[in-house]
Amino acid sequence: MNNRLPPAWSKHIKPGPAPKVKGPIVKPLVSPQKASAQSRAQADDALLKQAYAFQQAKRLDEAQDLCLRVLERTPNHPLALYILGTIYLGYDDERALRYFARAVGEEPKNPYYHLSLGEAYVKVSEYAPAIKHMQYALELQPGLIEALCALGRTYTAFDKPDMALPLYEKALKINRDHPKVRAGLASALSGLGRMDEAAAYLKQAIARRIGVPAAYNDLVQTRNFTEELQSILRELGNPKLGSEGAQQLHHAAGKVLNDLKRYDEAFDHFNKAKQASGQRFDIDLYRRWVDSMIETFTPDFLAARAGYGNPSEAPVFVVGMPRSGTTLTEQICASHPDIHGAGELSKLSRVANAIGLKTSSAGDLSQPITSITEDLSRTLAEEHLSYLRERAPAALRVVDKTPHNFELIGLIGLLFPNARIIHCRRDAIDNCVSCFVLKFSEAHSYNSDLKTLGLYYREYDRLMRHWNEVFPGLIFENRYETLVDDQEAQSRRLIDYLGLPWDDACLRFFDRDGSVNTPSRWQVRQPIYKSSVKRWKNYENEIQPLIQSLGDLAEI
Repeated sequence: MNNRLPPAWSKHIKPGPAPKVKGPIVKPLVSPQKASAQSRAQADDALLKQAYAFQQAKRLDEAQDLCLRVLERTPNHPLALYILGTIYLGYDDERALRYFARAVGEEPKNPYYHLSLGEAYVKVSEYAPAIKHMQYALELQPGLIEALCALGRTYTAFDKPDMALPLYEKALKINRDHPKVRAGLASALSGLGRMDEAAAYLKQAIARRIGVPAAYNDLVQTRNFTEELQSILRELGNPKLGSEGAQQLHHAAGKVLNDLKRYDEAFDHFNKAKQASGQRFDIDLYRRWVDSMIETFTPDFLAARAGYGNPSEAPVFVVGMPRSGTTLTEQICASHPDIHGAGELSKLSRVANAIGLKTSSAGDLSQPITSITEDLSRTLAEEHLSYLRERAPAALRVVDKTPHNFELIGLIGLLFPNARIIHCRRDAIDNCVSCFVLKFSEAHSYNSDLKTLGLYYREYDRLMRHWNEVFPGLIFENRYETLVDDQEAQSRRLIDYLGLPWDDACLRFFDRDGSVNTPSRWQVRQPIYKSSVKRWKNYENEIQPLIQSLGDLAEI
């Protein structure tokens, strides 16, 4: 769960002793009903103050229980709703969204509530309402630096980083040392391909001791840096360094040592980064979930639902393991004048979660799937198309390049029988090593150790083989090694599969305008290079647990 500091807290609860009162204290005459209300309000404040303390101590279940106690006694207490939203943000974003929306309904002039509601909308890739609430927060409090930075991040994620720059510049004038300002500027500039300017802001952050671990981790991703190594290693010796900072700095050190070709030292840092994360993944639970997906989406099941959904050819889904070439593939496609690259969208996973297809559940999935009637499939498909049209009203194809949509190809088939699905596949060992050396979020906790990563890859491969069997001829396999070996020939196959005429702009994807917001944002600003093929051989001695767990999928 999330350990976010509620920015509205100080508005409601002031820490510290009460001021001393001079002169005699005269008790006012208060009606019993008003006294009871005041007593309840004081008790609510005391419980919420304790809830906040629990939240900061990461005792989140206890924090939640106290907020719910307040809501039982004082329904729709705005601060209780708000704190519950902060607890769920990043863990159950749909629930966070509902709590923040209720808080806004109760206290519509609170800018922090609008800000947090906007941030929850960003988490579920609903950028238009996110922008509306953040802008309103700034109307209520124009100098609210958290809102300026949040709106900047949202524009960057919404493929409008040019609109983010003036927001960050304004924030920089308000507070030169706010931890999110320079990092946000660097992210927006990186998305625009202005890597040298991004690096300059990150170096300023380091020099001013602002978010140093994150700044180093972002800096070394903007291009090859080697002179930063000793500074990073010194930072790792800081006794006050927390686990998050340790992860970031170990990843940064590993990246620099890799650039220096000191591969054994680099991998030692990557391993230490994973240890610092403390993440764990239940591979047995995931395996049972894959079993249930395979048992549910059978040829007979799908044949009985022919005609479901919407026949639109606009949606394109680029899927595969992270680091398999999904960003590169999207950039090539999006360089075509009739194709819009929308980046990674969460719309499909929201639908899946709403009907009960969560990967955290390994029960019978046939019941939630059979709840999708023909009428519901059309409604869900039309909502999804409206969501895509919001991003690119005139595009003939809109690309969603969320890699983990490989899990939901059965759902795609029910909603969009004519959708194009591009499966990016890469050498299994290269793919897994490329995942392991990067800092992924907790949602990718299968990436926390080599053995589990290899076993997870096997489940991904097993599910993709199933989708190819039940949707014969639907999925275009885009092999990374084939693409880098003959870029033009494979790019032409891609555009032909999408049903569009060829355009030479697709060969110069690295000159394309628009933002890139994935770890590949530096690489895809360059022409295709082949140095990533068989990169794993640099680490052959260190990755034996991975190779063993991949089994026959490892091409030695």
